Amino acid sequence: MNDILATCAPLAARPAEIKSRRRYSLAALRSLIALRREQAYFRFELKRIATDNPHLIDDIGLTRKEVEAEIAKLPFWQR
Repeated sequence: MNDILATCAPLAARPAEIKSRRRYSLAALRSLIALRREQAYFRFELKRIATDNPHLIDDIGLTRKEVEAEIAKLPFWQR
């Protein structure tokens, strides 16, 4: 029984070190959410362009396979 508690002791002695490595700021979280929303909007618009005006895909410098790969990254309910 003492062996089980002995292995947990070193982990309990380092809470400040663990907290400092996992601390994220609110600004970093907001920028990550903004980036994900921007990527989702780009993919949604790319899907719209691919279905409505497929000839415009060449104008933006993407191939059909690249567009399909980006559209595949959309959530399944938006594909």
